This record gives sequence, C-alpha cells and structure tokens, in this order.
Amino acid sequence: MANKIRHIALITIDAERLSKFYQEVFDMKLTFSQNGAFFLTDGYLSLALLPNKAEGKPNGLNHFGFHIDDQEEIAKRLADFGIAQPGKRPADRPYAETRATDPDGNNFDLSVHGFQAVEFVADREKTQEKKQKEEALV
Repeated sequence: MANKIRHIALITIDAERLSKFYQEVFDMKLTFSQNGAFFLTDGYLSLALLPNKAEGKPNGLNHFGFHIDDQEEIAKRLADFGIAQPGKRPADRPYAETRATDPDGNNFDLSVHGFQAVEFVADREKTQEKKQKEEALV
C-alpha cells in the first residue's frame, strides 16, 4: 500500500447539523460519535466533524490524515525536512496513532491501521498482543 490521504476533519459550531447534511446529501454513513463529534465515511474517506470549542477560532479545516505503512519510515522522512517527530495521540481518541505538522504548521494525523474502523489505543494493544502470541506459537 502506498501512503494515502484517507481522513479530513472539520471544526464546526454545529457538528450534528453538518453530520445530518453529509449523510442526507452525500449518503455518508455515521461510524462513530463521541463528545459532540461525528465521524462519517463514504467507504473510502473518513470525515470527522468536530465541535468548535475555541472562542474566535474559525470553522473549517482542522487537520487531515494519512493511512501509512510504517510510522518509523515517515518519522525519518519528516526529520529529513527538519520537522519534529510525530506526537502520540491521546489514548481516548480513535483512528490515528500520531500527529505531526507540515512546514507551514498544518496538522496531519498518521495511522497504520487506517480510518475506517473505530479503534482506540487499548484495542490496538490487544491486537498487537494477540498477534505476538500467535507468532510465538509458529
């Protein structure tokens, strides 16, 4: 797999209203909702609609996300550009494992597992433990 943009996040005053809009106009499917945020998909790209909690912050693009093959390889490439190493995302957030910025300061998420399935850090750790146990039996 090549690295692909698979996720876009918008900030909005009314995430529920936008969720209904994208579902009804573009047939997107709701995959997850948490703390006023709505996560939709068209089967290819995930769209996060996040509540705008910062006074004076304009609505619009918050970040985008890449589905990648290898976190370490991307971190190396970022370092080659003088960009800080990707930071881990909070454990209570699904989808992306890390976040970084481009040279202009635009935020982007990086995910090895992708953006279609809701998966928290604990889920990823259980999956990794299971895989390691299976490999040990072989």
